[in-house]
Amino acid sequence: MSEGRPAPGYSINEDGKKVSDEQIKEFLLELISGECSSYGYRKLTIVLCRQYKLKINKKKVYRLCKELGILRPQRRKKIKHPRKLARNRSITQSNQLWEADIKYGYIHGEDHFLFVLSIIDVCDRSIIDYHIGLHCDAKDTVQTLNRALMKRQQFDEQHKPVIRTDNGPQFISHTFEEFCESYKLEHERIPPKTPNMNAHIESFHRIMEDDCMSKFEFETYGEAYEAITNFMDFYNKRRIHSSILDLAPNGFYELLQNGEAAEIKEIRV
Repeated sequence: MSEGRPAPGYSINEDGKKVSDEQIKEFLLELISGECSSYGYRKLTIVLCRQYKLKINKKKVYRLCKELGILRPQRRKKIKHPRKLARNRSITQSNQLWEADIKYGYIHGEDHFLFVLSIIDVCDRSIIDYHIGLHCDAKDTVQTLNRALMKRQQFDEQHKPVIRTDNGPQFISHTFEEFCESYKLEHERIPPKTPNMNAHIESFHRIMEDDCMSKFEFETYGEAYEAITNFMDFYNKRRIHSSILDLAPNGFYELLQNGEAAEIKEIRV
């Protein structure tokens, strides 16, 4: 027996633009973290339509809320992993603060979204590791962070990097929080609607949009994957940054590790 038409994975806004379900989940989490904390799915539907100009019905909002575990009866449960808010920090070396975020792309030829998760070192600007896929869930974030820790040989360090993220569903999941706890990683989350507190990864994703993703109308996932991996290689190895001695991130990181870089300016984040 047919189970009906599969969910498309996006909704349309008033401008006719497709907005992925993952992005809508982030909208929902922002809403319930603020002045809409007491709203059920019906009122959240109204806010999504009015504030984000989405064409979305309450049945879909109910489904997304259920997937996030934020339906009102569930919100009353004790939170196992309470949110730790990001605080101001002074960064002077690599591996002190890493920022992570997810960017959405679109594959026109296959009519679905692409997800790029990137982890950046705030000091040396390197993209330590990344994930490209047709989905990006908590398992993918954990695997990417695990690879980043291995590349920078951080598992045995006494002072491990602080991981800073937004409040996306992948980052507030039990899977991600339990990974951080098990390896004694400090995970801090920025308050809703404060992307400036995740400024370095936001800046990187703008660069990726301008220098890579906006230049293509991808027909296949393979085409998108190749273009983005080529850009990541260029960014880390050859793209000059004025803030790091006009070097590429990997080159600047090597100078820092070898003690050959002059004392760097303190970064306030």
